[in-house]
Amino acid sequence: MKKTLITFFVLLISVLSFAQKQNEIRASMGIDFVSVPDLKDYLERNYTDVLSDFSSAVNFSGSYGRMIGETSQLELEIGYLLNSYNESSLGGNYDLTYSLLMPSLLYNYVLIGKGYNFKFGAGAGVRLLSITEKLPADPNEYDYSSFGFGFILRGAGNTAIAQDVFAHIGADVRYDVVGKPDENAVGNNIGNVNFSSLSFGIRLGISYQL
Repeated sequence: MKKTLITFFVLLISVLSFAQKQNEIRASMGIDFVSVPDLKDYLERNYTDVLSDFSSAVNFSGSYGRMIGETSQLELEIGYLLNSYNESSLGGNYDLTYSLLMPSLLYNYVLIGKGYNFKFGAGAGVRLLSITEKLPADPNEYDYSSFGFGFILRGAGNTAIAQDVFAHIGADVRYDVVGKPDENAVGNNIGNVNFSSLSFGIRLGISYQL
């Protein structure tokens, strides 16, 4: 009987340790494959050889999620994407770097198991684009910005690696509508380039439930 009670309490503690809690925080990083057709045309026309339709970019993100039902979660995420293009020629070096700040609100459908969960979600949010361009044989750097919105479809899985600590893997499809940079910016050479993009990404991270 004593052994049975001990076994029961050990199993109970184990289940409670891995139960889905109300709050979750996450930090992750990954790689996105991004298609920006107008930017690709601009670069090929002026500075680079033929580029692939998708370029790789690094993505960092952090989020806070809260369960609002047995299988429903609201998640507030802030993502940051960084991408760059470089080309060297006899006339000098060309560099273009852009970043996208991506706060989003997502609704996740959560499938919960012992020590793991799967999430399938969708969301939207505003997008803040910053661009820095350096032209060949020009010592100056030119900065531009734009504002827009974006949409996310996501699938993610979390598996327990310690009490309340989970390893995270996720995959996204994202469409960001950020339009054209500020044409009134001093030294604007990008003109009417539209930075709206389609991207596919995968990320790894850590989440903590509390």
